[in-house]
Amino acid sequence: TWHLKKIPQIVSERTFSLESPKFEAKTKLELKSVCGIECQRKLPVPSSSDLKDLLSYETVFENGTRTLTEVNVLGLVLDPAGNTTTRRSSRKKRQIYGTDSRFSIYDKRFMTNFPFNTAVKISTGCSGILISPKHVLTAAHCLHNGKDYVKGSKRLRVGLMKTKSRGDGRKRKGAKRNGMPSFQWTRVKSTHIPKGWFKGVSGDIALDYDYAVLELKRPHKRKYMELGISPTIKMMPRSMIHFSGFDNDRSGQLVYRFCSISDESNDLFYQYCDAEPGSTGSGVYLRLKEPNKKKWKRKIIAVYSGHQWVDVNGEQQDYNVAVRITPLKYAQICFWIHGNDENCTQG
Repeated sequence: TWHLKKIPQIVSERTFSLESPKFEAKTKLELKSVCGIECQRKLPVPSSSDLKDLLSYETVFENGTRTLTEVNVLGLVLDPAGNTTTRRSSRKKRQIYGTDSRFSIYDKRFMTNFPFNTAVKISTGCSGILISPKHVLTAAHCLHNGKDYVKGSKRLRVGLMKTKSRGDGRKRKGAKRNGMPSFQWTRVKSTHIPKGWFKGVSGDIALDYDYAVLELKRPHKRKYMELGISPTIKMMPRSMIHFSGFDNDRSGQLVYRFCSISDESNDLFYQYCDAEPGSTGSGVYLRLKEPNKKKWKRKIIAVYSGHQWVDVNGEQQDYNVAVRITPLKYAQICFWIHGNDENCTQG
């Protein structure tokens, strides 16, 4: 069951202009040298002042201008337990773990309907998910490498799925109509990235803040996916998560997968869902029951950050990781969507 939680408040304190970015960074769909499972266990609990700094955010507009908004966090109760991790199973190897368990969605009845039609393609090569009539959630590293914005993010576009027939819709005699996904591209009006992504942890990139929200220039009329607060592994049915994206090795296809989570920290899920570059930035969701109702509802509880290599006990280990939507991140993303905290008191 989805459990309602009281959300801390994120309030804007002041906004000021920054120099325009250079937009010269190379897009990296696979990160290296990140704070992984062992590193997460050693991290101190952020103080209230740390969180104010980490949750302040940059906004880049379509004309290339940039601002920094400083925020305050109200009503937050800090967890003294720190960045604990829960070990569920032994590690495995490679991005495709054993038998490839991904499903390509070909049938346009599925492809253009909820929940699959909430998946979008980002023009820098990543995926994302619709979270409002004009907002998309994706991974921060699809837009920024920690030092500068990536090439192509100045004229960022989002591709919403539509179907077309081979031959541009003209049916040849005797030919079958095959639903192949194409994209209706929409310009991005502005991009929000938390300052925590730029700061890093111990000189490494901080995966905890690998998320961003894009505001579209024109609203869409599709059903979108609601945000949810990430429950712990033990509160999920069979620890099962789902996500869909546009993996590079299956060009032009929407790829769906589901798997169980193996480990968790306060801010990250570690799992072995089969995935390839291109699916980075996908919205990870759960299907749980609404409180006091018999209806089931899907909500986004994490952002897929991609395949990571980290140093564990002196050895390189790999896993796939997703950034959890904690109450604080829910408050921030909700604030970005609505422009105020009045609609973000419970989640």
